[in-house]
Amino acid sequence: MLFNSLEYIIFLPLVFVVYWCLFTKLKHQNILLLVASYIFYGWWDWRFLFLIIFSSLVDYLIGLKIFHTQQQTKRQKWLIASLVSNLGILSLFKYFNFFSSSLQDMLLLLGWQVDTITLNLILPIGISFYTFQTLSYTIDIYRGNLQPSKNIISFFLYVSFFPQLVAGPIERGTNLLPQINAPRIFKYELFKAGLFQIFIGLVRKMVIADSLGVYVDSVYGYPEAQNSTTVLVATIFYAFQIYFDFAGYSDIAIGSAKLLGFHFNQNFNLPYFSQSITEFWRRWHISLSFWLRDYLYISLGGNRKGITITYRNLMLTMLLGGLWHGSSWNFVIWGGIHGIALIFERFLLNTRDKKFGWVGCLYTFLIVLVAWVFFRAKDLKSALFILNKLFEMNFALNFNNYLNLIIKLSFFLTLGVSFDFFLFKKKIPLENIGKDFSLIKLIGWITLLILMLTLFYSNSENFIYFQF
Repeated sequence: MLFNSLEYIIFLPLVFVVYWCLFTKLKHQNILLLVASYIFYGWWDWRFLFLIIFSSLVDYLIGLKIFHTQQQTKRQKWLIASLVSNLGILSLFKYFNFFSSSLQDMLLLLGWQVDTITLNLILPIGISFYTFQTLSYTIDIYRGNLQPSKNIISFFLYVSFFPQLVAGPIERGTNLLPQINAPRIFKYELFKAGLFQIFIGLVRKMVIADSLGVYVDSVYGYPEAQNSTTVLVATIFYAFQIYFDFAGYSDIAIGSAKLLGFHFNQNFNLPYFSQSITEFWRRWHISLSFWLRDYLYISLGGNRKGITITYRNLMLTMLLGGLWHGSSWNFVIWGGIHGIALIFERFLLNTRDKKFGWVGCLYTFLIVLVAWVFFRAKDLKSALFILNKLFEMNFALNFNNYLNLIIKLSFFLTLGVSFDFFLFKKKIPLENIGKDFSLIKLIGWITLLILMLTLFYSNSENFIYFQF
């Protein structure tokens, strides 16, 4: 079920009304949310409900085993069992064919001809997100940062809670489980804030991101017909398309959770105003960035074992973070570009103590822009071809009948960036804006946003991060 679909427009109010009006006990509310979450996920393909239920059951039991086991070696074995189970399932569905074909290519270079073994598997939506969520739970228990859930309904709801199930934010057990286990009451201010954030997310997705995607798809779909100008414009548009698409999804997820009395962590904080790549990763996909830092970078040793090891840990973290996004060398290269930039900044620019102003913003955006080429292109050959087109410096103003579309898209882009700039200058978190609205003002905003969705609606597509 998509957030930007008629089904969700019916589903969310229905759950909201039943949740607050018919169920007053916490136990019944949690059961309702669990059933609703499974309906939400099973709407796409009910067969994968067995997979998420299996993953939930495994980590529920392993979490209890780790907590109640005193011997350190046994605790380590249970943690390894969780890692093998979760990463094994993820690797089977997401990476088996990739590694199989990569091995074949490597053997061909050595002169050995072998047949590729591939599996005809459908990638379950959201598997990368809920895998990381359950892994953080068992790792936190192992580290002593979290006590395991004794209520199986609460834990299953933690894994599958529908607002964040498919594409995050990746919530930690330390934040979400206490909210699941605590009585919740309806708060009017939270309702207003959630409703406003949902509509902002819909505009970001359906008006701005999807509109930008029309031009991006036309250029990246036929790169051989482009010049440097069209490639540059399309790449800039894609940078904002993926931002408004994913930030829009996060807004709808966070807003939906607020309607039900939950607080999710912020997932985006105006990343294109960052003055370094280091700062960019504190503002972009924050839940993933902090997950990689806390559970991968620190586990590898962080910066505690000298400069060389720190270089290695930064690069490995970003390479694996890139691979997490998809089974393609393009994503690995994308992560590598960010890894090189982080190493450069940490030890040559000392970004932790310096601000670089607009020069830093420009430098950061250019690095991010080049990396996005690999992220968006369909394969490595296409990415290199597009970069070659870009650096040909053939900046002829030939948009091949796209001029009117570009003017329209530039208007949408200006609208979105201006709103972000307002939030940036005023230092106002989007999460707090709706709380201060009167009912009349909120209705006015919603009416305006519905009008925009009606007038500028393009054929709405899946959220980009659904493929990861």
